Amino acid sequence: MSDFRQSGGPDWRRLEDVRQTAQHEHTHEDLRYEAVRSRDARFDGAFFFAVETTGIYCRPSCPAVTPKRHNVRFFATAAAAQGSGFRACRRCRPDAVPGSADWNVRADVVGRAMRLIGDGVVDREGVAGLAGRLGYSVRQVQRQLTAEVGAGPVALARAQRAHTARVLLQTTGLPVTEIAFAAGFASVRQFNDTIRTVYAATPSELRAAAPARDRAARRTATPSAGVPLRLAHRGPYQPGPVFDLLEREAVAGIEEVSGAPGHRVYRRTLRLPYGTGIVAVQERPGRPRTGGGGWLDARLHLTDLRDLTTSVQRLRRLFDLDADPCAVDERLGADPRLAPLVAARPGLRSPGTADPDELAVRAVVGRAEAERLVQRYGKTLDAPCGTLTHLFPEPAVLAEAAPQGTAGALAAALADGTVRLDPGADRDDAERALLAVPGLDAGTAAVVRTRALGDPDVAPPGTAVPDTWRPWRSYALNHLRAAGEWENDR
Repeated sequence: MSDFRQSGGPDWRRLEDVRQTAQHEHTHEDLRYEAVRSRDARFDGAFFFAVETTGIYCRPSCPAVTPKRHNVRFFATAAAAQGSGFRACRRCRPDAVPGSADWNVRADVVGRAMRLIGDGVVDREGVAGLAGRLGYSVRQVQRQLTAEVGAGPVALARAQRAHTARVLLQTTGLPVTEIAFAAGFASVRQFNDTIRTVYAATPSELRAAAPARDRAARRTATPSAGVPLRLAHRGPYQPGPVFDLLEREAVAGIEEVSGAPGHRVYRRTLRLPYGTGIVAVQERPGRPRTGGGGWLDARLHLTDLRDLTTSVQRLRRLFDLDADPCAVDERLGADPRLAPLVAARPGLRSPGTADPDELAVRAVVGRAEAERLVQRYGKTLDAPCGTLTHLFPEPAVLAEAAPQGTAGALAAALADGTVRLDPGADRDDAERALLAVPGLDAGTAAVVRTRALGDPDVAPPGTAVPDTWRPWRSYALNHLRAAGEWENDR
């Protein structure tokens, strides 16, 4: 077989073995190499490969000529490749791939840690803050992450800061000094050193090397115009059902959906660690020339650019962009009832939320009451934008202003930490805490677990859902809902 990649790609069932054992660096590496040789974009973000002769690491779908097998090393994360001295490929931009689906699916400490790091916890609270949220010692967290993904929390956060900095350098005209601190670096010197290490270029050189589309975006990207983003996903994506759901649920004052189906724009306000934001996401997905994925175009308006990483991660969870649709569709497509639904809507997602606490309260009170709460207790934006005028009220505000009923009890539990729904929350512990809230039923807890905690394998209580749909029962029910079949089963 030649050193050039095959067009057909290796057998999927063999590649599924790669996904199941991706955390073991010395297992099934030949199968990983087959994915690299076939430029299989389904594995972008699931692992990275580096070439010892060039010192560069890439995504599996990199269009460059395939290196010889004995020159290739594999890594679970970009941070691990960087920690071994490899720099990011300028051709395939491996730091821009969707995140590994494992981190959203896994409920163990490593999965929870990766979600928290993605949310920016290490930048805001340090490693000690991360460990405290997980209930482990700093040493335990460091050891488990290093063993599983090849890098500790500091290195993972550093790789994330470098990616944020590259996005800002190449898509905005902000001064380099502002970008350094917006990306989370403690000093300009640290920023310069990291960019040189990761990209083998100075910040100015990296900005000058931006692709044409990023240079065009940079001319219009100002603090008032917002930051343009391409939110990448792997495999097929069905935006219609996601936007249908967002349109049905939209709460006036904090959300709106405009435009005709197929060309809709979803806009909402965001409460973020350092300030507030307004985001606009377009329904129509972008399609790259080579298959295997695409993106949703978005634009972020932030009062503090330090919130860029956090806001992007929250949007990715809302639109379920880090999912692995090939794995989901293969399992569900084997079921006789679901097979025609999967064939009709390949890549159907299970939407999450941009604000877990907000979703929990809304699941209890419903849309109409949520709108009343927004107008009465929500914080007014300093700079309203059209119909977007407020932030959803914080749990502490609701607990004090409207303490009565289930919603008041839930708000109090969210405010004092009895119920935790952040990206690092233990899903079982969170569900038990939810069920302990007076008046909150198991059906509502299941909704919160699916949407706020991103659990891919939830079935409403009391329903007959086949075990063969595991571990993707949340996705299976979305297929039934999209086909108008689920309500008839209830």
